[in-house]
Amino acid sequence: MTLADKHIAILIAPHGTEDSEFAKPRDAVIAAGGKVTVIGLETGEAKTNNHDVEPGSAYRVDRAIGDVSADHFDGLIIPGGCVGADKLRASEQVVAFVGDFFAREKPVAAICHAPWVLIEAGAVKGRKLTSFKSIKTDIDNAGGQWVDEEVVVDRGLITSRSPKDLPAFNAKLVEAFARQPVQA
Repeated sequence: MTLADKHIAILIAPHGTEDSEFAKPRDAVIAAGGKVTVIGLETGEAKTNNHDVEPGSAYRVDRAIGDVSADHFDGLIIPGGCVGADKLRASEQVVAFVGDFFAREKPVAAICHAPWVLIEAGAVKGRKLTSFKSIKTDIDNAGGQWVDEEVVVDRGLITSRSPKDLPAFNAKLVEAFARQPVQA
């Protein structure tokens, strides 16, 4: 699958996003020919974590959340990490940005704890999805149908449980983004 001419947004939270859940999907999009914009709560540099507590890597943030619109992207990736997902869901701007992807029926890929952000955006009701098992009840309470599967695709929403599912997650998100019409 090729993502030539596709522009994908990926969110990152300072000191909290799980490194592999950020880097590997980003790299999969780039390897498929897509362009990635890293979006954070503010510009500069964001450091990731490994296993929520160990230091990860540092990444350049291309754009601040207040300076972007879902109109300019063909898809969105929301990495997990307990701390990172919590920081993202606490931002009204992030929640609105995520909600706009669903309003425009653009594909969204979320892994691990990232469905917390989807819950805040009101995007899980009536959808089948997966996540890290500790947020199963949160998804159920928000009206979603949680399943324990490697990757789940439901009406443009791609979800996975944890870093061990990244190969399947990355394959499905590339496939979904490739089917999305290119934005003008």
